[in-house]
Amino acid sequence: MNDALDSSTIDAPAGALDSPGRALLAELVATPSPSGDEAAVAELLRAFFEHHDREAFVDAVGNVRAPADDSVLLTSHMDTVPGGPKLRVLTGDEELGVDGPVLHGRGSVDATGPLAAMAVAAVETGVSFAGVVQEETDSAGARHLLTDRSVPEAVINGEPSGWDALTLGYRGLVAGTFTVETAASHSSRPEPNAIDHATEWWEAVRGAFENDSTDDAGVFDTVTATATAFDGGLSPDGDAVEATVDAQFRVPPGQTPESVRETVEAATIHGSLSWTDEIPPLLGDPRSSVAGALRAGIRSAGGEPTHLRKSGTADANLYAAEWGVPVATYGPGDSALDHAPDERLPLEEFDRAVAVLSTASTQLIS
Repeated sequence: MNDALDSSTIDAPAGALDSPGRALLAELVATPSPSGDEAAVAELLRAFFEHHDREAFVDAVGNVRAPADDSVLLTSHMDTVPGGPKLRVLTGDEELGVDGPVLHGRGSVDATGPLAAMAVAAVETGVSFAGVVQEETDSAGARHLLTDRSVPEAVINGEPSGWDALTLGYRGLVAGTFTVETAASHSSRPEPNAIDHATEWWEAVRGAFENDSTDDAGVFDTVTATATAFDGGLSPDGDAVEATVDAQFRVPPGQTPESVRETVEAATIHGSLSWTDEIPPLLGDPRSSVAGALRAGIRSAGGEPTHLRKSGTADANLYAAEWGVPVATYGPGDSALDHAPDERLPLEEFDRAVAVLSTASTQLIS
């Protein structure tokens, strides 16, 4: 890979992509990487590290790993959700309040921007790096890291927080499938069928968590129940009516995956449940070495750091739970633009995030 992207290949103002970091960001965003199809992006990252005389390899599940000083592991995910805007660079953005170049494209915020910033900072400071697969689906890349590498001393996980903020809290996740079956009968009969039971189950589950919440509780402190798929109808042989509901439940730090499962199971009368995924919530320590190093980096870059808590779930939850080391999440970009049709990132913010990560990594090494 060259130090600079050939700017003639994309729509960009002259000079906007002249730095190696911005060129890497643009090249990564220009390469589609939906979950399960990250190989091309992985190869670009591997080549970037090798070009800068760093060992790098693609592991058994498709993660890119550049092992080095394990005082801190900089890690983010390579996959994006499908679709989104194509790569282009425009000058200025009134809504974001910036005058300089803004890079538009799927992943520019979630999380190719943080990923590229971490790759550049890892090269500059000599710390370890990992770009992982499938965070948007089942976190297969992060789960593989947990079993296939030694425990680092600290982790900075790449997700958009804005260049002058760090994220210390995420809700956890419980996912499962409700299945119910009834004998087929004429639609004129009054007895409820499987689809009726599935609808009743979902209403009961939603009601159970709504009853547990308080009027003044924020989203971060409550369980959110979301149906991700609903299917029902006659079985292939025509003898039964079948229905399934795939559901996710976000778990706040005040609860556990076990307590959420118990509530769902208590609301289940007809049918059966199978649990498919579980990630514990995370509430990081603002006094940790990682949080302190990121705050120092933000101040050094001219910002006043703030702490965030997010209603979603990240790979950071897994690292904190399994490795038991200080973990915080950081990266350029406005998380309100995650997965959005107008996803975009000011390039000055990207540059500042690289500086913050480099300062933080250097402090953690010393």
